[in-house]
Amino acid sequence: LAHGHSGDPAYDNVVLHVVWEEDTPILRAGGERIPCLTLKDRTPPGLLEAYQRLEQERSWVPCQPSIGKAPEIVRLNWLDRLAVERLEQKNAAIEEALRATGNHWEEAFYRSLARAFGLKVNAEPFEALARSLPLLTLARHKNDPVQLEALLFGQAGLLDEPCEEEYPQMLAREYRFLKHKYGLASLPASQWKFLRLRPANFPTIRLAQFAALVHRSAHLLSCVLDARNIRELEHLFSATPGEYWNTHYRFGHPSTRREKVPGRDFIRLLIINTVVPFLFHYGKVKSQEQYQKRALALLEELPAERNSMIENWQAMGIKARNAAHSQALIQLKTMYCTPRRCLECAIGTALLKQENS
Repeated sequence: LAHGHSGDPAYDNVVLHVVWEEDTPILRAGGERIPCLTLKDRTPPGLLEAYQRLEQERSWVPCQPSIGKAPEIVRLNWLDRLAVERLEQKNAAIEEALRATGNHWEEAFYRSLARAFGLKVNAEPFEALARSLPLLTLARHKNDPVQLEALLFGQAGLLDEPCEEEYPQMLAREYRFLKHKYGLASLPASQWKFLRLRPANFPTIRLAQFAALVHRSAHLLSCVLDARNIRELEHLFSATPGEYWNTHYRFGHPSTRREKVPGRDFIRLLIINTVVPFLFHYGKVKSQEQYQKRALALLEELPAERNSMIENWQAMGIKARNAAHSQALIQLKTMYCTPRRCLECAIGTALLKQENS
């Protein structure tokens, strides 16, 4: 009645009207009453009260006071399902990258990996740089680390400022030649963020490491597909920049000597956030289940991520045993707990059943 459907012939095919409490009968156009299922009398009072407590709870997650009561087997099975769900959710971004590159898997992976190198702060400029500088162009110069750095730093706009040191001057000369050769247009240097970053995360260092990675192999996705274990992937991504960067974090600013090999935590983030989703989606699209299994095995082999969200879960007694669990807990918090989808959560429904038993 409230929606004006009573008496509408289009609704004569309705076989059952489901409501919480029936206040007014619903009739077909011919006056026949539509059968009605009332839920209020069929819902145990304890179940409703338990759900209302979840809805009213203002803790970090709605079930925080009682989550420890959920059976461990329920929690573990749910985390396994959520780890897969999170990978499937990431398929959309990979599909978009594939569409943008004409279904070119290597180029799409290159762009996604570049974005990951920027971490959260410089993800956008890193991806913009990769879009403006095709992998094929870099691949033509993969055997010359100086030209690779010239292309990447020049396209990034980071060679525009005059510098008295010989190495950046050489890069600038190389870039001017390559820019003209390929008809490139550099990005504004102002988009790169250095403020409040640890020097090891400066975009200059990440760009130098990215250049070293391409120097090691321009067929990055192929290397990932061929890698048999974590150790081989960690070796691939541990490419070390040239000598200049051992004594610099930025052009023209000498620093204490330190080799700028990518850290293990950084490499593992690359594997978790880029390598694993691509492996999983590649296996799905190509109907090669071994890649999907390998993606999940990599997550199970890697240690759990360390961040504030995982620490909050741990404080509640929910410990992530590996990266598959930490990814699952991120999915649980963002996609179920925060939007309060307790009735769609295996832990939430298990707790509600306990309350009503």
